[in-house]
Parts: sequence; C-alpha cells; structure tokens
Amino acid sequence: MSGDALIRLLALLDLEKIEENVFRGLSPAEPVQRVFGGQVLAQALAGATRTVDPARSCHSFHAYFLRPGDPKVPILYEVDRSRDGGSFTARRVVAIQHGAPIFTLAASFQRAESGFEHQSKMPVVPPPEDLEDQQLLLLRDPALSPAIRAWVARDRPFETRAVLGRGPFDNAGDRPARAPVDHIWLKTCGPLPDDYAIHRALLAFVSDLSLLDTSLLPHGKSIFSNVRVASLDHAMWFHHPFRADEWLLYAQDSPSASGGRGFNRGSIYRRDGTLVASVAQEGLIRRR
Repeated sequence: MSGDALIRLLALLDLEKIEENVFRGLSPAEPVQRVFGGQVLAQALAGATRTVDPARSCHSFHAYFLRPGDPKVPILYEVDRSRDGGSFTARRVVAIQHGAPIFTLAASFQRAESGFEHQSKMPVVPPPEDLEDQQLLLLRDPALSPAIRAWVARDRPFETRAVLGRGPFDNAGDRPARAPVDHIWLKTCGPLPDDYAIHRALLAFVSDLSLLDTSLLPHGKSIFSNVRVASLDHAMWFHHPFRADEWLLYAQDSPSASGGRGFNRGSIYRRDGTLVASVAQEGLIRRR
C-alpha cells in the first residue's frame, strides 16, 4: 500500500480560489458514477476554513447531500460568511454543479477555550498491531467477484484494521448478518503536515467511508448487494485535537433503520482513550 492515494487526496483538498469566497474543487480520475460523499464533506470544510481566522477551529458541521455529484466536472464551492462573533464564527457552503446545488454544509468555528469536561469511555479492543489490514484480509476472500475485488484493491489514502470484520462476501455482495456495531482502527497511509485544518478535513473524509454500511450489517447486506445506498445527511463534532496520521479508533453503531433509511453513529478516539470526534449520519438503504 503506497502513499500515492494520500498525495492525490491532499491535492484535492487544495481548492482553487476563483473569486472571493468562491472555490473550485476537482474529483479523482476514477471510474465511478458519482462523487464520494466524504470528498465533498472534506472539500467544503476546507473551503469554509479558508475564510476563517486561523485562531478559530471548526468544532462542528452539519451537511445535506442534495444531488449525486458528477465526477467528470469540477465542483464550485460558494462560502457565505454568515457571522463572525466574539466567540464563534459561522459559515455556510453550497456546492454547485451544472447550475444546481448538490450539497450544503453549515459549519461553526471557535477559539480554543477551557471549561467543563467529560466523555464516554473508549471500547476495550485489541490494538491495531494485533489486527490485519482490512484490504489485505478482504483480498484473500476467494468468493470476491472481479468487480468487488477491483474496488477493494484500489490504492487508498487510509489504512484500516477492523476489530470485528464485516464477513466474507458472496457473489451477490451479501454477507452473514450480525449486530450493527463495528470498531475500526484507521490512519492515513503516510505522514501529514502539522496543519490541524488538514487533519480535520481528512477525518471528515474518512468518517463517511464505512458508517452507512453499518446499518446494512443486521440484514446481511453490503454496499455491493442488490441495494441502493446514498448518504442523505452527515454531522460531525470535533472535541479534542488529534492527528489523522496516527491510529484512531472509529466505533460505529446503527440504532435504527426504517422507511428506506439507516441511521448511524460514530465515536472516534485517540489511542490514549480521548474522544476526539463524534459523527451522526442518515443514509438511503433501499432495496433495488
């Protein structure tokens, strides 16, 4: 596993400024039908951050996916400077393609501040050194179809090691059903600069990678099954500093699925047990 994918992802986050508060982002040259939601999350957050005092860091964002993104054309990110207050800064971003909004994000920024503190405990799980890389583990599955194998084998910017594993796939992309809970260690496939904004954007990117799939676990389905899946909304809160190039534990669960939608939650911890971020997402999980 090389770091080329990480280099390409960092380049995608370096948005082109084409006008005051207006940025342009590209998509990777990959044979996909729509833009990955985590890419739009990360690029929109990067654009909003470019308009904020560097002394203020993003502590939360809330986003809606409105239309599928077209990977063949650039994405225009328009940033609205909603408010610059004494303690907080608010920004709203609209991502546009073909003259229509495909995504909206509202983000809030704050200066570092001390105060009351408490947090949930990190799950007791094996360390990443005791687990195998998820990509290598999946590629050993002889039942993988050529299409799924090609997708799994792609060069990726993040290394992941699952505590529970999501089970072998059959030819239809199905897998054994189990409880909608998962714990995954993750970090980038190479070192990152000491720019906290980049680490936040990259964590936003990877937070969308496996979360929606969690709601398919109790039904024996996966994103490769005969189902239609798409992120509908995504919210994230940043609690403490972290580095995306050091191991982080992504604890995920899905408390509910109904109406063709799956609701998912995530808690992200540093190795020392500090809760650094929380995630919530609802996505479409519809039978084809």
